[in-house]
Amino acid sequence: MVITRPGLVTDRILLLGTKESSVYVLKGKDEYAFLGGGMIHIVPEVIEQLNVFKIKEEKIKRIIILHSHFDHCGVVPFLKKRWPWAKITASQRAKELLADPKVIETIAFMNQALLQEKKRENQAEDLGLEFSGIDVEDVVSDGDILSCDDLSVEIIEVPGHSSCSIAAYVPREKAMFASDAGGIPFGDKIFTCANSNFDKYQQSLIKMSNYTIDAYLAEHYGARTGLDASSFLQKSIDSAIEARGILETSYAQTKDVKKSTEEITDMLMENAPDDFLPRDIIGLVVGQMLRYISRQD
Repeated sequence: MVITRPGLVTDRILLLGTKESSVYVLKGKDEYAFLGGGMIHIVPEVIEQLNVFKIKEEKIKRIIILHSHFDHCGVVPFLKKRWPWAKITASQRAKELLADPKVIETIAFMNQALLQEKKRENQAEDLGLEFSGIDVEDVVSDGDILSCDDLSVEIIEVPGHSSCSIAAYVPREKAMFASDAGGIPFGDKIFTCANSNFDKYQQSLIKMSNYTIDAYLAEHYGARTGLDASSFLQKSIDSAIEARGILETSYAQTKDVKKSTEEITDMLMENAPDDFLPRDIIGLVVGQMLRYISRQD
């Protein structure tokens, strides 16, 4: 089953946010964790949903950022002000990036552009939505086990989409929070997003696929349960192989990253669902992957 509307995915996992920007509350017995950092414009929805689903916010003791891209950490500064007791958790590389002035400037610019696109500048001002960096208080690495009261959360390092990507696995729920390290749902297919390192991206997919998965929690386009969850990463592995072949073939013919980027982005946009990522974002990802491919030539 594919779940894109806010609500329970399992008895212990609550989906919040919007279809294009999904975040989650993991509910331990008396302690919760918030997973995913979301896009900045979903803050009003998240506040409302926390009320609708009667979440006791004082129980949220941890905010886990799975990677540091602007669309996966936008709500964190607001939530940290709202929940000063919640410990911000991420990889060492994410901690470094989220303290880098150039990265902060870029994320702030992208957030502002997003707020303008969604016509939420006035709401943003009222809520104090701004990005001036994130202080990661708890650095985690591969194999670390976090406690969420009676639930445990295993941290898995999964670089490739970004250099700072981690996934979180909850054994009791057989739940994998992979963020974009697992690929992005693309209608019935999966969009390969090996932005940082294609080899590591494919290795990370295989690494995550070795876990038993009954619930797959993506940060774009919702969650999956049952067969849709257990088959997702194998489909992503297959999609990555196919995508790499297309990239390598195009670059071998053009020997021009820019030209191949335009060609492949056009092809993807022809088949993209109506509510998928905008063309400039798809083009950015394709260009990053092609630059990696070109260095292997």
